[in-house]
Amino acid sequence: MDGWTNTQMSEWRKKEDCLAGQTPSGPLHSPLLFSRSGCAASHDAVQERMAQHQDRRQCQPQVRAFRDCMSEQQARRREELQRRKEQGSVHS
Repeated sequence: MDGWTNTQMSEWRKKEDCLAGQTPSGPLHSPLLFSRSGCAASHDAVQERMAQHQDRRQCQPQVRAFRDCMSEQQARRREELQRRKEQGSVHS
């Protein structure tokens, strides 16, 4: 692994942890975040598939569905924040 950047090593370790059945932790992997986003079912599907097959290549449809769900949620959140910002500047 000579020549790998810290970011590449970090990503590799995350993938290895997933393959070993370990669940990543931290604010980006919070069950509360997924439930608030409406993407908990998609996240659970990825986790179940990984547990069954322990091969990330086998769960790409579930990963795509989860990624799409989170992208849609983030877009809605951005729109909401922009709307609030615009309303705040109108009332100032």
